[in-house]
Amino acid sequence: MPGLVAIVGPTATGKSALALHLAKTLAAEIVNADSRQVYRHMDIGTAKPSNEDFARIPHHLYNIVDPDEQFNLALYLESANAVVKDIRSRSKLPILVGGSGLYVWGFLEGMAIPHVPPTPDLRARLEAEAVTQGPQALHNRLNAVDPDAAATIDARNVRRVIRALEVFEISGVPFSKQVQKKGLDYPALIIGLTAPRDLLHSRSDARVHSMIEAGLVEEVRTLLARGCSPDLPSMSAVGYKQFGSYLSGRCTLEEATEKTKIETHRLIRHQAAWFKAGDPRINWYHINENLIDSVTKQVTGFLAETPK
Repeated sequence: MPGLVAIVGPTATGKSALALHLAKTLAAEIVNADSRQVYRHMDIGTAKPSNEDFARIPHHLYNIVDPDEQFNLALYLESANAVVKDIRSRSKLPILVGGSGLYVWGFLEGMAIPHVPPTPDLRARLEAEAVTQGPQALHNRLNAVDPDAAATIDARNVRRVIRALEVFEISGVPFSKQVQKKGLDYPALIIGLTAPRDLLHSRSDARVHSMIEAGLVEEVRTLLARGCSPDLPSMSAVGYKQFGSYLSGRCTLEEATEKTKIETHRLIRHQAAWFKAGDPRINWYHINENLIDSVTKQVTGFLAETPK
């Protein structure tokens, strides 16, 4: 049973393309670690692999829930662990690929999530407080009862703040005290892709225009017509929120396009915080013409050294 290779880094670095090359070269299988690509009908705006890619290489954890279904870290970890176990049991190499830091590190660190069921009434009350008092007020409350959790959760990530408060209020035990990190019981090689920030912004801006040309606005229109509320977590994804505002008449197409670019730049900064350049666990590569050959060589060496 081989180990696992993970490909991480900011958006617009070519993670999916590299994963496809490695999968074809090594007869491996790809496992999604992008929190938006799990949703069906959200293809263009999430830069999901094409149908041709899905046909050529086995892909897992893409298109597994509808946009109006609940999906969270606990469900992801349960699914990812089962999928990777199956791939390795068939002596295939799993390639974990994505830029959602919480999903990536949750899996790689063997995180165990508290078994506290959701409480709709409590969540609704906390969500209302976030609206009336602001996200920072909710985060301040979390900091008062669980400073360790508050230190790792961005105040703007209201859903995670609410979940941490919910776990504390229901169980009486801080969320941070219930999260366990057991690690993996097999070797993992983490490949990180990076580039100068201005280059990433340029690449991501170009991709926004490509997505519009490919039909992103119509994709959002179709989701809204299906009854997907703009308030759904899935519809808060970059691009879907902005073009949803355009379709509702709250901004122009040009404004939605510019806002999407700005939010993508913010996402790149956020991802850089999850995948830090100085993290010794990550083998970093700058995107250039030698990238594929260099990474393939390292992965091949990793597999040769992995105990069978």
